[in-house]
Amino acid sequence: MPAHTAPYKSDAEAGSWDPGPEHRLRMCELAVAHEPGLAVCPVEIERGGLSYTVDTLRSIHASHPDAQLTLIVGADTAATLSSWREPAQLLELAQLAVAARAGAARQHVLDVLGGISGAGAEPASGGRETPGAARFLEMPVIEASSSLARQRVAAGESIDDLVGPAVAGYIAEHDLYESAVASR
Repeated sequence: MPAHTAPYKSDAEAGSWDPGPEHRLRMCELAVAHEPGLAVCPVEIERGGLSYTVDTLRSIHASHPDAQLTLIVGADTAATLSSWREPAQLLELAQLAVAARAGAARQHVLDVLGGISGAGAEPASGGRETPGAARFLEMPVIEASSSLARQRVAAGESIDDLVGPAVAGYIAEHDLYESAVASR
């Protein structure tokens, strides 16, 4: 689900490289086009304005009250959750799944989440998920980031291994990110 406008990035910071919500939506669609069970949700793009995750989760719950939602984030992002809008409410609305990221320790994430209304404890195996509990995904660390992709594009290097050939082709076709590093 691409954001319309990320609330944590200033216009000056994002303006030099952000291709805009329509391009980001299209790249997401291309990324999952041939992935069974995955789809892109345009709700934040359609809503417009700043995209706060808690507002999006409320919207999904309003239209699908029985849905059990999981918010998947990298450990680096999970470690910033306490600075998000209404983090305790966010953790009540969705189960948190955390993917390993280089430089982000599991215990640090648990400590940060523990400061959000008692959240943070990993759910007991076989037990029912509790609101706010973090589930750490058992998977290898994936060394990919939007910053790395922008740097490679600006340097004229391939990004197929980071975003897939369809998205890489779209970025090249629309001349996105070519001056991302130079203008920052």
